[in-house]
Amino acid sequence: MTQTLPRTYIYLHGFASSPDSFKANYLRDRFAELSIPLKIPNLNHGDFSHLTLTRQLEQVAREFPPQPATVTLIGSSFGGLTSAWLAERYPQIDRLVLLAPAFEFLSHWMASLGPKRLEFWQEQGYLPIYHYGEKRDIPLSYQFIMDAQGYVENQLQRQLPTLILHGVKDEVIPVEASRRFAASRPWVEMVELDSDHGLGNVMPEIWEAIQGFCGI
Repeated sequence: MTQTLPRTYIYLHGFASSPDSFKANYLRDRFAELSIPLKIPNLNHGDFSHLTLTRQLEQVAREFPPQPATVTLIGSSFGGLTSAWLAERYPQIDRLVLLAPAFEFLSHWMASLGPKRLEFWQEQGYLPIYHYGEKRDIPLSYQFIMDAQGYVENQLQRQLPTLILHGVKDEVIPVEASRRFAASRPWVEMVELDSDHGLGNVMPEIWEAIQGFCGI
């Protein structure tokens, strides 16, 4: 497919993950087979303890090419939520692919932590979080929660081509979160898959959907 403007593809990994995750490597390899670069920034930024959504937005925006080149974001989980907020702010982004995006992230995650751990986190300032990329617990600042509370998802109203792929067996972010997001946004296409939050068993289907959606 001939494109009128050069397009940059950027993959955003999930919370407590890394550019070396299974999905990141799989998609990097598929894009490479088509001789298309896929940028995969490390959203841990060398300091997972002080991660915030705001920091991720600022970091990824610095990866954008000079205009008028366009950007397609492929975001997984918390990287999907980050992608949605970036698209709201930067017209240079022309489409989104969201893999099990972390919509309603705080309500699901805080419920899983429970009131006692949340109280401990708020009082102590840091909470050990298992980091799948580092394979160890890393303390995360409570500022992560305070920052995220400033982002209200009903403000995500920019009408741009958006593809959501979400597993119906997702145990982290229920598929209903994506269903609710898509229901009030007719520009969003949603595909439900027989998978969990990791989506590891359906990556070939996801790649086929990405190719069709992006015209590559």
